[in-house]
Amino acid sequence: MIRILLLGGTGDALRLARSLGPPHVYSLAGLGRVPDDLKCQVRVGGFGGAQGLAAFIAAERIELLVDVTHPYAAQISTNAAIAAEQAGIPCWALRRPVWQAGSGDDWREVDDWDELIAAMSDFRRPFFTLGREPLAHLHETPEHQHWTVRCLDAQPAADRAEIIGDRGPFSLEAERQLFERLDCDVLISKNSGGDSTEPKLQVARERGLPVLLLRRPMLPAVTREFMRRDDLQTALMALGVITGGATA
Repeated sequence: MIRILLLGGTGDALRLARSLGPPHVYSLAGLGRVPDDLKCQVRVGGFGGAQGLAAFIAAERIELLVDVTHPYAAQISTNAAIAAEQAGIPCWALRRPVWQAGSGDDWREVDDWDELIAAMSDFRRPFFTLGREPLAHLHETPEHQHWTVRCLDAQPAADRAEIIGDRGPFSLEAERQLFERLDCDVLISKNSGGDSTEPKLQVARERGLPVLLLRRPMLPAVTREFMRRDDLQTALMALGVITGGATA
């Protein structure tokens, strides 16, 4: 059996990690909750860039690197591709497809924070689901706006802002109730793809709200790309790395 290093931090990665045995390593940046019920080894923290990751691969005799990090974690994915090439091992990656706007959706893509601020200037109550990034800009909140920022961990209150510490997946009904309470007039998100965060987009559609989406970064080419977790799971089963279905 080959030994794999699974780069995670997403729900898809955790589901795969639950099917890995003791020889394998599941790596987390450490920003979220660290699972304590896995059979595989769990490593928390960075590697020190591509060179550090390549050194870890060599020292631990890793034979396959599997990148299941967030689609917006471009630096990590770039380091993974470089490190795998330097170490002479294949790199597989899950590249889940982007969400697609439906009939009646008002979706607008932006490239960066400056473009986002300009695009949301006419709104009063934006709801950010970008993670921690807006926290560094709370002092920039215009006087006519009240921001709501949802991220993994609760944060101190701020002027003209509400910080919600919560982690998904979120149910459709819970999202409906939250949008009603917030009275938000625009949703700001990343186009992460997958199905764990789609309810917020459905609620925005129901309420006729515009959605500002931060455009995805370019990700490096790897040895093999998968669009669906089930396909990656099947390929890992074929290698004998996992023997059963990934758990929920």
